[in-house]
Amino acid sequence: MKITKMLIAVAVGALSLGSYKAEAQEKFFRAVGTPHNPKVDIAFNRYYTYEGLVDNMKKIAAAHPDIAKLESIGKSYEGRDMWTLTITDFSTGKDTDKPGMWIDGNIHSNEIQGGEFSLYGAWYLTEMFADNEFIQQLLKDKVFYITPTINPDARNNFFLEPNTANSPRSGMMILDNDGDGVAGEDGMDDLDGDGNITMMIRKSPTGRYIKDPQDPRKLIMVGADKMGEYEMLGQEGTDGDGDGRVNDDGVGYYDPNRDWGWNWQPDYIQRGALKYPFTLPENRSIMEFVMKHPNIAGAQSFHNSGGMILRGPGAEEDVSTYNRSDIQIYDALGKKGEEMIPGYRYLTVYKDLYSVFGGELDWFYGVRGVFTFSNELMVPYLYFHKQSGGQNEMFEVDEMLTMGDAFVNWHEFEHPQFGTVEIGGFKKNFGRAHPGFLLEQDAHRNIAFTIYHAYHTPKLSVMDVKEEDLGGALKAITATIFNERLMPTHASQDLKYKIERPDYVTISGAKVVAGFVVEDEDFNKLTEQKNNPEKMLVDNVPGMTGVKVKWIVSSGSNYSITVDSSKGGKASWKKEK
Repeated sequence: MKITKMLIAVAVGALSLGSYKAEAQEKFFRAVGTPHNPKVDIAFNRYYTYEGLVDNMKKIAAAHPDIAKLESIGKSYEGRDMWTLTITDFSTGKDTDKPGMWIDGNIHSNEIQGGEFSLYGAWYLTEMFADNEFIQQLLKDKVFYITPTINPDARNNFFLEPNTANSPRSGMMILDNDGDGVAGEDGMDDLDGDGNITMMIRKSPTGRYIKDPQDPRKLIMVGADKMGEYEMLGQEGTDGDGDGRVNDDGVGYYDPNRDWGWNWQPDYIQRGALKYPFTLPENRSIMEFVMKHPNIAGAQSFHNSGGMILRGPGAEEDVSTYNRSDIQIYDALGKKGEEMIPGYRYLTVYKDLYSVFGGELDWFYGVRGVFTFSNELMVPYLYFHKQSGGQNEMFEVDEMLTMGDAFVNWHEFEHPQFGTVEIGGFKKNFGRAHPGFLLEQDAHRNIAFTIYHAYHTPKLSVMDVKEEDLGGALKAITATIFNERLMPTHASQDLKYKIERPDYVTISGAKVVAGFVVEDEDFNKLTEQKNNPEKMLVDNVPGMTGVKVKWIVSSGSNYSITVDSSKGGKASWKKEK
């Protein structure tokens, strides 16, 4: 009787599932390149607090246990977990045996959309895996380590506390920003309680501004010979410590992206640096994770704004660190990114932006030999698909695309120090941050570029294995270790400082007499490895080319060849019987 009931329940369940699928088929039609009926339904036209990001990450891991694992890699300054998703096809091997791609976002707390873009990458990879052959093969070959926010404390501060579009940039350490001996005594004052720190103006007989008669949101400076009506008072707030400055001692001025242990400089040289490299627990946790994962070959950090695909060096003093051959690989990837993300430009930090010492992308490349980009998300081109920008365009966007939702209209307020003022201006979530209708499209394009980058981390194969009878029961076995992707198994920085071990090419099932790396097969130029020749040490396998190894063996008819590379993963070949 129990078996009969169970069979009935299974049948009913199957009918219900079939009914659900039929109902879904009636309601939805598949869009190309997008997950259809995802197991985890996430809206990418909004922003998520730290708790919201974590909730979605947990859902992804729970829905896709065979390809997604969630772990905390450390704690933030205020004790929040640094959650990281590891995404790969675990049925095809351990994550640490595959070339890895690190992705993070939101190191600067006001640069919020790095969190959503990173989350989109995790969601897209897991939801597309079931139906998309490219993603299936990608996750067989590679692993992604995704940490959507590496500044979880101040991410929440940006959302939940009064801020401008530019604050806070740091984490939540409270420091003495104004140098008066007291820390944090003059923070942001949200006078009208709307969560935004906008601007203050005041009527004045000596003012140099008037409101635009055609658009009263705008202030216009009058001509030199004309009388104005308003004066600018600056940021909304009060002088909380009586030093004549408004909002000048809130959450610390330090910069988490000046804290990394490569070409680090103290604060008097690089504004925003703290006591020493990796003062911040968040950055230290990432450093320790990366050091434990030498398989990481590529990295992507998401910032805002300006529409840039940035590579190092961060400072001109570091130019010699980037070898010509590595720059060629950066150029190939970065220029492809310009095609994939309209409006974005591929640039070099020190010469196209400004000098950065102790930056993340330089640490990844300089210390770990990892090819790394930092994308500055959001560019005004996305609004009207033309190169323009400026404040006038922001007013047009607010009028025509966000229906007035981006601007706080001028309204009077009785200020305790300035008397009657008017408060107004653009909200904190406009300008640097994407409006909701642009968020998913730009997330997809940036993640597509990151997937392209990950695809071109090394992929090794053993090919063109040849045997030659040398007589006297000896034979030569030659094999080509081929790299099917752009990136080498060792960047030039890696080779220069011997950051990672060599690549191992091992023959098993044969008695090895001698082993060689083939420098020039045509002229029989060989370099012999006299110790342990069955396990050849290869310095590097360049991208889109191969390295030949040769063994002299005295026996072995059924042998196999394996390759083991820290950043290039594993490959194997076995002689057919």
